[in-house]
Amino acid sequence: MQGLDGGRISIATCSVGAAARCLSLSLDYASDRKQFGKPISSFQNTQFKLADMGASLLSSRLLVRNAAKLLDEKHPDATTACAIAKLRATDTGFDICNDALQLHGGYGYLKDYPIERYLRDVRVHQILEGTNEIMRFIVARKMTTG
Repeated sequence: MQGLDGGRISIATCSVGAAARCLSLSLDYASDRKQFGKPISSFQNTQFKLADMGASLLSSRLLVRNAAKLLDEKHPDATTACAIAKLRATDTGFDICNDALQLHGGYGYLKDYPIERYLRDVRVHQILEGTNEIMRFIVARKMTTG
């Protein structure tokens, strides 16, 4: 199980990294892209989307760090923490990359921009080292049986 737990932390970390890069690219793009004579980063909807992406990224990063710490300490709750971190970080990673593609509009779908590649790459993280449905099973089993 420890091997799987370590793999889950690795996959979660990859998702966090992809999400961080897509958020960074989105911040740059939103500052450069003009609409109605203003950068799209000046519009409240864009600001709220970027803020949500940033908050989600931070919470995923903290879950992964906590799970890694518990795994290092051989804590009895490490497996559950790793499952939660993998579940949340990979779902969040996909969501952030998808939101980044949306913020880029049609450009996000083009191979000229790296967002489309990150989105394709991060999708498999929800499957590797146990699907996210299995992660939910692990968490639920711990919650219901102790």
